[in-house]
Amino acid sequence: MSVSRRNFLLATGAGALGVIPWSTGSAADTIKVGSVLDNSGNLDIYGKPMVLATRMAVDEINEAGGLLGRQVELIQYDTQSDIALYTKFAKQLSRRDKVDVVQGGITSASREAIRQTFKRSNTLYFYNTLYEGGVCDRNVVCTGSTPAQANEPLVEAAMEKWGKKTYVIAADYNYGHITAKWLKYYVEQRGGSVAATNFFPLDVADFGSTIAKIQQEKPDWVASALVGGAHMSFYRQWAASGMNKKIPLASTTFGVGNEQRALSADEGDGIMVAHNYSQELKTPANEAFLSRWKDKNGDTSVIHELSVAQYQGVLLWAEAVRKAGSLDREKMLAALESGVSIDGPSGKVTLDPQTHHAALDIQLMEVRDQKLNIIKTVGQRQPADTARYCNLLENPDSNEQYEVDI
Repeated sequence: MSVSRRNFLLATGAGALGVIPWSTGSAADTIKVGSVLDNSGNLDIYGKPMVLATRMAVDEINEAGGLLGRQVELIQYDTQSDIALYTKFAKQLSRRDKVDVVQGGITSASREAIRQTFKRSNTLYFYNTLYEGGVCDRNVVCTGSTPAQANEPLVEAAMEKWGKKTYVIAADYNYGHITAKWLKYYVEQRGGSVAATNFFPLDVADFGSTIAKIQQEKPDWVASALVGGAHMSFYRQWAASGMNKKIPLASTTFGVGNEQRALSADEGDGIMVAHNYSQELKTPANEAFLSRWKDKNGDTSVIHELSVAQYQGVLLWAEAVRKAGSLDREKMLAALESGVSIDGPSGKVTLDPQTHHAALDIQLMEVRDQKLNIIKTVGQRQPADTARYCNLLENPDSNEQYEVDI
C-alpha cells in the first residue's frame, strides 16, 4: 500500500476537513466504501475503535483478493460528534466520492440525519450500532441489536434477580425515549412497574438531584439508557453516593464503549448488561479476531461492542457482494434479502429479509473487575420489535422509522 505524506497526515488526524483516507488501488478500478464516524468529540469513546475496525475489515477483504476482482477503497470522514458534519460528509460521499456503500453513524440522531441522503442517491447504507429499533427502509441494513433482542432478556433477568419496581434514566433523544418505552413495556408485561422516567441531554454531567429522587422512590433496581462521555458521570456519582451498594443497576448501553474499563472495579461491579459481544467470549472465531486485531492495531482492550458490529457490518456487505456477483443495487438487495450470513467474532450474523435487521446471539453479562463476564448466552435473537411494523418484502417502498406503539 502506497500512502502519500498528505494522506498520512490526514489519516493521523493532522489533515483538514476531517477526512481519514485509507485506500488501495486507484479510484478508477476500486470498489468504494464510505464511512462517517466520530473519531473525535464527545462520542469518540465509541468512534475511535469503530474507525480501526472499519479499516481492519477492508484490509482483510483486500488481503484475501478483494471483491469482484477489484480492491476495496475506504473513504472515512471524522464527523467530530457533530450532526452538521454528518450531513455534510454524507453529501460528499454520495455526490462527490460516489461510494458504493456507506458504513457508519453512531447515535440514532446521526443515522436519521444522513439516511435520507443515501436513500435519494440510492447509496446502500449499513448502520451497525445497537439502537431503539423501528427503521424500515429497504436502502438500509441495521446490524446492531434492538430492544427485542437485548433489552427484553435484560429486563427479564433483572426482574428475576432484583424485583418488579424499576426507575428509568435515559438519554434525551430518540434512542433514549423509544428505549424507555420498550423498557416500560417489558417491565409491565412481567407484572412490574416503572416508578419514574428521567431524560438527560448528552452534555449533562450532574446527576445529584436525580440520585436523590431515586433514593426517595426506592426502586428494586435502576434501568439506565444513558449515552456518551458526559453521562459516565452518573455511574461515578452513583458509586460515590454509596447507592451502588444499595440499589442495583442494569443498562442497555453500559459496556458498548468499554465504559467498564473507565470505572474502578468498586464503581462498576454488579452492573448487568445484555449485548451481542464480549471480549470474554471463548470461541475460536473471537480468539482469532483478537489475535488479528493485536497484530494490526495493537491494544485489544479498546475493542468493544460497536467496533465488532462495525467490523461485522463490513464483512456482511462483502458477503452480499460475492453472492450478488455485482454492485448493481437491485442485485445487491436480492442477495441481502436471501438471508445472507457470516460467522463473526460475536457469533453468527444473519440478515432478516423482512426487516433488513440481523439475527444475533445475545450475551447476558455482569460487570466484574472491569470485565463483561458472561452469565448466559441467548442464541440468534430475532428483531421482533421492528418486525411488528416492518415488512420490506411486502412493502419495499417503506421509508420511515416506526415509533413504538405498545
